Amino acid sequence: MFNLVLFGPPGSGKGTQAAKLVENYNFVHLSTGDVLREEMRKGTPVGLEAKTLIDRGELVPDEVVIEIIRSRIKGLNNVEGFIFDGFPRTTRQAEELDKMLEEEGMAIDLMITFDVDEDVIISRILERGKDSGRADDQNPEIIKNRIKIYHDQTVVVAHHYRKQNKYASVNNMGTIDETFSKLSKHIYKN
Repeated sequence: MFNLVLFGPPGSGKGTQAAKLVENYNFVHLSTGDVLREEMRKGTPVGLEAKTLIDRGELVPDEVVIEIIRSRIKGLNNVEGFIFDGFPRTTRQAEELDKMLEEEGMAIDLMITFDVDEDVIISRILERGKDSGRADDQNPEIIKNRIKIYHDQTVVVAHHYRKQNKYASVNNMGTIDETFSKLSKHIYKN
């Protein structure tokens, strides 16, 4: 089993690359964004709370995200590994994820950070917003706030995995296939 954290600011290509990894490696993609949007569509209390925060470009509290991920991990068997996308976002979440996986006899094998210029991220998200209809993908100020939150609060999670020698960085300014090739080399190494 190979467990991977895809890491980077919103719009850096995590979801796109996760889809290719699922297709090629039979991983299960656990995207907190997708899970939270599902909860919002269902109108659950967690979903309504998350919608309010997300529409302002803020993060959903650790406790909420941790419990959602815990329930998803426990319900899956016979998989080649997990891709964590959008989680962990805090050092506490990384520590909790490590504990959860250890209880299941697993661990994170690698965190890969996507490096992308901010102007490219903004244009990618605005383009995505045309199709998604998501309010947080259509407002440049909210997008900039999400990127700022990533740099101010989330980027420290990389240090957690660096200390464990489970960290790599991939430039995601090229094509989807170029980035996938770079990712695959890291997965084959482990």
